[in-house]
Amino acid sequence: MKKGLILIILLTLLISLSITTFAAPKVIKSSWVTSADTPRVLAAKVFKTFVEDWSNGTIKVEIFPEGQLGGDRDAIEGVKLGTIQMTTASAGIYATLAPKLGVTSLPYVFKNFEEVWAFLDSDINKEIDATLIPQGLRILGYFDNGFRCMTNSKRPINTVEDVKGLKMRTPENPVLLATINALGANASPLPWPELYMALQQGAFDGQENPIPLIYTAKLYEVQKYLCIDNHVFDAMPVTINEKFWQSLTEKEQEIVQKAMDYAVLFDRNLVKQQTEQNVAALEAKGMVVTYPDLGPFVEATKPVAEEYVDVYGEDLIEAIYNFNK
Repeated sequence: MKKGLILIILLTLLISLSITTFAAPKVIKSSWVTSADTPRVLAAKVFKTFVEDWSNGTIKVEIFPEGQLGGDRDAIEGVKLGTIQMTTASAGIYATLAPKLGVTSLPYVFKNFEEVWAFLDSDINKEIDATLIPQGLRILGYFDNGFRCMTNSKRPINTVEDVKGLKMRTPENPVLLATINALGANASPLPWPELYMALQQGAFDGQENPIPLIYTAKLYEVQKYLCIDNHVFDAMPVTINEKFWQSLTEKEQEIVQKAMDYAVLFDRNLVKQQTEQNVAALEAKGMVVTYPDLGPFVEATKPVAEEYVDVYGEDLIEAIYNFNK
């Protein structure tokens, strides 16, 4: 009788070990619209390394760069539906789902990286983040895309007058669109994967993006003039599907969150470093770089914040503009 009982126990243990050993890993399928050498994708690789190491392979991270799974809106919709588990995009694009997320896209809110990071990690912003959860997405952290600057193929930009009439591409971000139009351009949105070809074919005179992205995407090949106007800081919420998040154990959630914290630090420092270095690199590639007096640019874009008072509320707008004072 004892031998039979021992045999049953041993068989039960073997079955349990077999199930544990051969259980399929949980997969985080992640979409990134930019190329594999951009800070966000390099940071995603940091995230992947930590998650897979700390989870002993029970969680796998798949990385799909270069818009393989679609543009920003496609990826966000995929995460919302659960066909993709993770992505990142400009905060202003997420604002179509949770409007207050677009507040960081208001023009000339921040002067430097440290001011941005302080706000993104603040309790005020954490309250804003929570408004996205009912849409099925959870923000794990904020990557940086840097301060956005204008480029074009027509003329150097030294004054607001030089912007007028330029046909400019923006991402699908209504606040950015309003900002560039406030400067006098004719702006319209276009998905990132289509931008290079559109500039090459002359469908747009110019576009606006952070310095590292202008460099890695080789936009200097189709754009002659770069204006360092830093009109908007491009905060990049990294989101995960909420149902997938809830399917993780508490320990797995800790691993994923800690790995993202490290990836955020890596991304932020790399973006800042590349921003400082790549202006000279773009000049070496033949771009003409201008540094206009930003006073008139700030004045020209003030109506954008006023236009969005009903969306963000006067208190939140005042809080973000005064946060670092």
